[in-house]
Amino acid sequence: MPPHTVQPHTRPAENSAERRIITAARRHYFAHGFRSVTMDDLAVEVGMSKKTLYACFASKAALLEAVLLDKFRCIEADLHRITSERSDVLAALHQLLACVQRHTEEIQPPFVRDIGREAPEMFKLVERRRRDLIQRHFGKLLGEGRKAGIIRKDIPTRLIIEILLGAVQAIMNPPKMEELGLTPKTGFSTIITVVLGGVITNTGRPKR
Repeated sequence: MPPHTVQPHTRPAENSAERRIITAARRHYFAHGFRSVTMDDLAVEVGMSKKTLYACFASKAALLEAVLLDKFRCIEADLHRITSERSDVLAALHQLLACVQRHTEEIQPPFVRDIGREAPEMFKLVERRRRDLIQRHFGKLLGEGRKAGIIRKDIPTRLIIEILLGAVQAIMNPPKMEELGLTPKTGFSTIITVVLGGVITNTGRPKR
């Protein structure tokens, strides 16, 4: 794959052709990895010429970036909805975990393998985006949880977030996930559950 400079603020897809290409690529890339999916394959699936496809995305790397940014836009929209609704904080935390599980379920081991081996520069984009999402959305709910007495007040919210980010950074990367036999869903779910388990007060725990 040729070198590609990641543009962190690439515009969203603006026409139906781009939308169709991204939708097809996202489905195949996340399920089967992107190394084995050619631009020819995608052109045939969406019913357009390869020339038209390349007019929308100049390279496979550009399409991969568009797929990743599309994924993060979807995650951002769902997390924003959860953290913006003024509902029970504990319920919102559970919704946040369910949201993460739902979104990571789409990403299968072949994609993790391919991005680690074939496009490490794209994984840097993933790391930046997920760090931002964790800081903003988990940070917001943890802060509200402290006020509600659900999250421990003896541990600063910033420290909790740094612990969460450190665990994600150390574990949720292609080599370590491959070594531990983790999928994105099992890895993220376990990390979040363990961290939350250590900071939720008795008030926030289910009654036995």
